[in-house]
Amino acid sequence: DAEIGATEITPVFNMLVNAEQKRELNMHRWFTINFSEDVDLEVAAKTLSELSEVKRIQFNIPIETPKSTAVEVDLSQYAATRSESLPFNDPGLAKQWHYHNDGTVDFPNAKEGADINLFPAWKHTAGRPEVVVAIVDEGVCYDHEDLKDSFLVNEAELNGEPGVDDDGNGYKDDIYGYNFVDKGRVTYTRNGDSGHGTHVAGTIAAVNNNGIGVCGVAGGTGKGDGVRIISCQIISQGRAASCPDTAAAIEYAADRGACVLQNSWGFEAGAISNDAHFEEGDTSVELVAINYFKQKKNCEALDGGIVIFAAGNDGVAMAVYPGAYNSLISVAAIASDGLPTHYTCYHLGCNVAAPGGEETITGETQGCVLSTMPPAFVSTGYAAMQGTSMACPHVSGVAALAISYALENGIKLSLPELKDIIV
Repeated sequence: DAEIGATEITPVFNMLVNAEQKRELNMHRWFTINFSEDVDLEVAAKTLSELSEVKRIQFNIPIETPKSTAVEVDLSQYAATRSESLPFNDPGLAKQWHYHNDGTVDFPNAKEGADINLFPAWKHTAGRPEVVVAIVDEGVCYDHEDLKDSFLVNEAELNGEPGVDDDGNGYKDDIYGYNFVDKGRVTYTRNGDSGHGTHVAGTIAAVNNNGIGVCGVAGGTGKGDGVRIISCQIISQGRAASCPDTAAAIEYAADRGACVLQNSWGFEAGAISNDAHFEEGDTSVELVAINYFKQKKNCEALDGGIVIFAAGNDGVAMAVYPGAYNSLISVAAIASDGLPTHYTCYHLGCNVAAPGGEETITGETQGCVLSTMPPAFVSTGYAAMQGTSMACPHVSGVAALAISYALENGIKLSLPELKDIIV
């Protein structure tokens, strides 16, 4: 340690849970090494690489924090005029064109059918609580009126002592998930946060048919039957988690029972150029965690975990990594006219497109995606946003519905089968 100027060495992964499977994946061999500021990291890396015990060294490159602007939407004006023909009584459903677009959205060139065709799916299933979706993002507002009943609550921590790891899983106070940036409770504050994680979560799991707010793709029927979510926070107050902490967040999602991994984040376009670079370069530890998630069988209807990423908003002909990786699903964005949005990444690495929304040149937001937002950010608790970040949870919600349907009908899906269904 003294020779290379290391100040701290800590394991990346949590061997208190499911250690045997993690050892099979060599997860126990990953460590984070911190150095004093005056150390030349290239020299330290060279010194470490000469040790026979060291197989790989990864520098810590930051993820690209999503940049999205939320515009507040007041749903009270729609409550008295909601259509009896809609499947559920949530007042905002009529404005969620991304679920059902009849061509009358107040947006230029709105096209009938430019949506995810959700209403017919809801006739078969609207989600099951046994299906858990991990939101790897900013912290999700766990006391939002339209989301609070959708969380997979860690009862041992909820009813335990503050500051104590009551369930022995290595994390203190992880009631609704865990904050991997600040190492503690899930947070959402106006100091640098954007509400991004809460908006993403609402598209997947806002409670349906509760007479308030908006609908989630897999938000159930108002009888407590929607999917459950956990918040794996990798962005806090504008700061992104380190690479090892991001990997730990994915590991945590698997260990908490998630079978769908929702990721509206990624590395800067071009930072990783191909699959070999992703496998062997400065993102190896994230791939180890992703592979662990894919192997973890947390739902009896699926033989692993499905991983879904946003394609990125850089407008280039290649999805950003990790989503561009061959075994994952990367989601590009369309607008309410059915065409690609001006910002979406596309082509190489992209598997599917979903509604991400697009503002008009006058700044109107009717063509954006409507979802939940922390009331501390916007007084109504609902807002419109655009981005592949908004497209991605539509696909995660669809995946959750497919798994829910399989669960209800005694079907066992393989990961390739589920990916084929989605694509």
